[in-house]
Amino acid sequence: MSQLKYALFTGCTAKQSTPELLSSTLAVADKLGIEITILEEASCCGASHLQDFDEFLAHVLNARNICYAEKLGLTMITICNTCQLNSAMTKHALDTNADLKARVNEKLKEVGLEYKGTSEIKHFLYCLVDEYGLDNIKSKVTTPLSNFNIAPFYGCHNIRPSELHHGSNNGENSYNPTSLDSLIEALEGHPVDYESKNKCCGFHVELQANHTSEVLAGNALVDAIDNNAEMVVTPCPLCHLKMDTYQDDVAKVMGRDINLPVLHMPQMVALALGATEKELGLNFHVSKATQVFAEA
Repeated sequence: MSQLKYALFTGCTAKQSTPELLSSTLAVADKLGIEITILEEASCCGASHLQDFDEFLAHVLNARNICYAEKLGLTMITICNTCQLNSAMTKHALDTNADLKARVNEKLKEVGLEYKGTSEIKHFLYCLVDEYGLDNIKSKVTTPLSNFNIAPFYGCHNIRPSELHHGSNNGENSYNPTSLDSLIEALEGHPVDYESKNKCCGFHVELQANHTSEVLAGNALVDAIDNNAEMVVTPCPLCHLKMDTYQDDVAKVMGRDINLPVLHMPQMVALALGATEKELGLNFHVSKATQVFAEA
């Protein structure tokens, strides 16, 4: 197959709070021969908070990021569900509203940019599943994940709203997503089927409604544990932060022990492709996950 080339929008979290996400993503790209150009000029996507305060500014911000991918003539890929949602929503809004596109470009002109709509926006999960291909990934596996029952946790922002998936991502169904399950199978792991896999982790209401946030994360973690999961895997660093770093607090709210490794999707793939322990960065996790490397 011809070499795939992408412009990587890292978002904020992968460069600051979860450096293991970036290192494992780059390890996967290296193992699969995917060429990655990091969009160093890009800025925050607004994190679904700016959007509530100033929607137009949020569109300008995301259009600016997309412009850098357009200048390279590449698809812009993301490794954060919230970055994916905000970038894709801006693209959809500008591509379907000529007046809005013109007003956004008026602002972008001040920094020498113009949004044209020529670059696609895809989460790295769908690049692997839809474009690199599951069979091709399976042929590269050197460390089969057959020792693990793996609970896929999709999160909200990568599978909703459904209209963003009609023409891409194999039409991923928000109510019954399958991409992450299929990837786990390609890596020879055992995907855990459980009701909470497409629910919310509670991250975005942590500050406003702490108890609700803990219950949402707790419901997902307990559901995974009760269905014999040995780890959770998510394509979203915000879901990872909530489910990895708050397990002690969540356990108190749920009234039971919770001790479950939570991996980023690229960490799981990198593990199966034979990446080093340093590339995986499992030591950065709050809930102990380093044993995963030893048990693989």
